Amino acid sequence: MGKLTVLALRAVLVGLLAGSVFVQAVMVPLLAIDMESLDADVAYLRTPFLVITVLGIVTVQVVLICVWRLVTMVRRGTVFSEAAFRYVHIVIGAIVAAALLLLALGVVLAPGEAVPPGIVLLMGGGVMAALGVALIVLVLRMLLARAVARDAEAAQMRAELAEVI
Repeated sequence: MGKLTVLALRAVLVGLLAGSVFVQAVMVPLLAIDMESLDADVAYLRTPFLVITVLGIVTVQVVLICVWRLVTMVRRGTVFSEAAFRYVHIVIGAIVAAALLLLALGVVLAPGEAVPPGIVLLMGGGVMAALGVALIVLVLRMLLARAVARDAEAAQMRAELAEVI
């Protein structure tokens, strides 16, 4: 990966992380204030909605930090190592956690008249999409495992060749 690509990706990651911190620090409290005026029949949704929202933002932040670490490993040329798997596993876990949070939000919002049924159905589609992304990352993890194995094999062959020479 070229230096310009790494720099551009890091700029995007910083922008996304800063935006998520802004949403977490400014927008969620404003949303909480707006939700204080909810009708009594849907006021019970306030706390679960806010907690799920904050936890969802945290999952995004975890993914961004892990991608940053993986980009750092790519820049250093150490991505084809066992250490990279830790970050990939964390990314998969965070995506699955985000899917479960979206499912929980759908379950919380489904009963009653708080939101239209179509919105809950869209959340179900979002859960499926997030789980699909987690599966894609899992496949990419398998490709990384093959690359790590090939890299180790190549290093062993180089060492054997060096002994022969």
